[in-house]
Amino acid sequence: MRILFVEDEGDARLLVGDGLRLAGFSVRLAEDGVVAMQALREETYDAVVTDVSMPNGVSGIEVAEEALRRDPSARVLIVSGHARGQLPPLPDGVTYLPKPYRLPQLIAALNAMLSGAA
Repeated sequence: MRILFVEDEGDARLLVGDGLRLAGFSVRLAEDGVVAMQALREETYDAVVTDVSMPNGVSGIEVAEEALRRDPSARVLIVSGHARGQLPPLPDGVTYLPKPYRLPQLIAALNAMLSGAA
């Protein structure tokens, strides 16, 4: 399964990316929404995982909207350190996971989304 993982915190991006690879996923890392948008133009992914708050002018919500625009059945997981009620409205069809999360929680959420259970 191909995952686009978008996280601006470098250590977290690398650590989670390695964990997802060890769990059997093929992972492309993006350090911000700009890089993620480019990645969405270049390839298709089984799932997109994106933080909400991103530097350089493109939020994770915009990344989610682009993924869904390109494929209305896209599987998108939005993560944030803010409570869901503190966030702007999320696009229909996305799954939300609060930070901090543990790698097994992320993998379980991805597996549920990819199996159609989420």
